[in-house]
Amino acid sequence: MTETASRCQPTTTPRDAALDESGTSAVTAVDPALTHPAGPADAPDTPTSPSDAPTSPPDAPAYRPNAKYVLLLGMMCALPAISNDIYLPSLPDVARDLSTSATAAQLTMTAMMLGGAVGQLVIGPLSDRFGRRAPVLVGVALHVLTSLLCALVVNVEMLIGLRVAQGFFNASATVVAMAVIRDRFVGADASRLISRLMLVIGIAPLFAPSVGGLIAGEVGWRGVFVALALFGVALWLVVLRRLPETLPRERRRDSGLRTALGGYRRLLRDRHFVALAIMPGLGNAVLMSYVVGSPFVLQEGYGLTSHQFSLLFALNGVGLVAGAQVNAALVRRVAPIRIIRVVLPLSLLLTLGLLTIAITGVGGLPVLLVMLWLVLAMVNFAPPNASALALSRHGEIAGTAAAMIGATQAAISGVISPLSGLLGGDAVAMAAVMVGAATAALLVLALATPAYRRGGAWSG
Repeated sequence: MTETASRCQPTTTPRDAALDESGTSAVTAVDPALTHPAGPADAPDTPTSPSDAPTSPPDAPAYRPNAKYVLLLGMMCALPAISNDIYLPSLPDVARDLSTSATAAQLTMTAMMLGGAVGQLVIGPLSDRFGRRAPVLVGVALHVLTSLLCALVVNVEMLIGLRVAQGFFNASATVVAMAVIRDRFVGADASRLISRLMLVIGIAPLFAPSVGGLIAGEVGWRGVFVALALFGVALWLVVLRRLPETLPRERRRDSGLRTALGGYRRLLRDRHFVALAIMPGLGNAVLMSYVVGSPFVLQEGYGLTSHQFSLLFALNGVGLVAGAQVNAALVRRVAPIRIIRVVLPLSLLLTLGLLTIAITGVGGLPVLLVMLWLVLAMVNFAPPNASALALSRHGEIAGTAAAMIGATQAAISGVISPLSGLLGGDAVAMAAVMVGAATAALLVLALATPAYRRGGAWSG
């Protein structure tokens, strides 16, 4: 990222316009610079059809973010994933070195997700009050400190506590990145950008386990946390130099505790927002069940080496990235809510297939891995679309809304993902948790949104 902040600023940007129920935004005006964001978009009261959707005038070019700007936002979003994935191959070593159980070692991952849930709820309103840059700079700096402290722990209880703190501070990067996106985009445009970010978010963790396994093999698992601290330093420097402020002072909220709580009350009263905010968490729970359970399922259950596991993890990551990019292409032609209502039933069928294979053992490890790849390839379809639709409903409190979505996602993932360990830690347990999460996501869509009702394909 060698360009200056001004190079990351577009010459023209779409003004946030009213979002039609298909997730399409109307471009009605342009802004001269990235640091003068558009106004909020309000969700409509009635659904529309594709023919009713507003169209962009030909003389109003859409904002297309610089590739390095997308890379920066992607790395910010990927910080929590990297902090978990680089540590994955070390879980068995942590359990042995700290004389604890596999379940306790898995809790060090769950702890970071739960810390992230709380962190997003706190940091989101702060980003609406103080702007986008300050919270992320402070949060990433404290990530560096907690990473170094994690390398010095003497028992698993200390590590769990520090991982909670690490997740809390990591949340600053994720919630600010999502708020920055909402400062610029709504609906299908936001969904498309989030899907592009998944390319970065997906690629980075592809290599994280391999890098983490290499570091742990050379200097031990504590060296992995030193590497996380160094990554945090590099990210902090790039954010300091390259991330522009997208929330000008005149749009900031005088946010005290009462204002923050008022914002969350407003979000909780919006039934559709809550449903859409829950769906990314349930989708991510499918992924995290794999992330947390796979080291024990594949390394201890099927006897794979750390290197073999890292290669398989990277291969499955290709499926995650591919799914996100297919979604980015689809939202150009298909309303986000229509994608969600097709993908969730398909995901449930695939997880049921995975569970059947795990129980029966049909085809052995190769067939299990193929079905697992297909399950993971579907993970990144629903979350970007649900997040974009949820954010579009409350653009005037984008930081708080992004925090609510992120916190819900982290909390659900944190609660569900360790269940595979508690249920036995084998392939059947992992697949069963995936089936439960996929079922819950489909029920939320069917019962709490009009997606499957008459005319509901165009509402969100």
